[in-house]
Amino acid sequence: MTTLGVIGLGRIGAFHTDTLSGLDSIDGLVVTDERPEVVAAVAAKHGATPVDSVEALLASGVDGVVVSAATPAHAELTLAAVERGLPTFCEKPIASTAAESARVAEVIARSGVPVQVGYQRRFDAAFAAAKRAVDDGSLGALHTVRSTTMDPAPPPMEYIAGSGGIFRDCAVHDFDVIRWITGQQAVEVYATGSVQGDPKFAEFGDVDTAAVVVTFESGTLGVVSAARYNAHGYDCRLEVHGFEDTVVAGWDQGVPVRNIDPANSFPEGPAHHFFMDRFTEAFRAELSAFVDVVKGDALPGCTVADAVEVAWLAEAATESLQRRVPVSIKEVRSR
Repeated sequence: MTTLGVIGLGRIGAFHTDTLSGLDSIDGLVVTDERPEVVAAVAAKHGATPVDSVEALLASGVDGVVVSAATPAHAELTLAAVERGLPTFCEKPIASTAAESARVAEVIARSGVPVQVGYQRRFDAAFAAAKRAVDDGSLGALHTVRSTTMDPAPPPMEYIAGSGGIFRDCAVHDFDVIRWITGQQAVEVYATGSVQGDPKFAEFGDVDTAAVVVTFESGTLGVVSAARYNAHGYDCRLEVHGFEDTVVAGWDQGVPVRNIDPANSFPEGPAHHFFMDRFTEAFRAELSAFVDVVKGDALPGCTVADAVEVAWLAEAATESLQRRVPVSIKEVRSR
């Protein structure tokens, strides 16, 4: 019998609750949010147990916790669950800054409680196959890895105002993937970007279009591109180039591009609308894997230590964008 608690029932929290309610390995759900009417609605939809506070949820006898509240609350909520000895799944990021993420990671490491961080691309079938191709050596030494994320439209400006910027709330998924795929540590980042859409991005010190070059310890280059405007659909692709071979992920029938080669009808669509339909099965696999962590049958698929490294990458990219110079990971860590 496995019962999980879900803290935070906004867009991603409600989506996770939908996913969890469909898993055979879950016997019960306990849910909470700051909005009582939302708690009541979600509980009624899924037959979950509603509670009126985080404290009540943590004391309810759950076996593990899913933290999907707003980003500023991630660290506090995750540590509260860990202090209770509860295995925890925390949506990315684990904290608002890299330095705070590192502090939280130290506390979690001392506790010995397993914590998994929500980077679902690792659980996508195509991305996982690309990782296996790298690990089995069939690509040879890697020279370039390219990762792309383009949203169909920007999130609300209220979200942008507190998100920390495009590298902390969007491109972090690309940073995690290229680290995971290469199995290497990043040493230097150069980032650039521009505002070509809503001028409010500039008011918040952000950009709506960005590109990053990441240099890894072996010399492998990671090339990341991110954009807030891609009305055709949600575009998420990966290319892994080795000396012997190349593999790609995300080039499926739903990739939102128009192939103008008259002899080729690929892709036939329909285009992926948003990340939740593109990665539905990946989210399901990710949360299923977390249930195995709760049961003690597996280790977290993405660790807090991984999330900290991603946070340093995002920090370096943000600083590089602001200063218009390459920034080393060692430099941002030393502050």
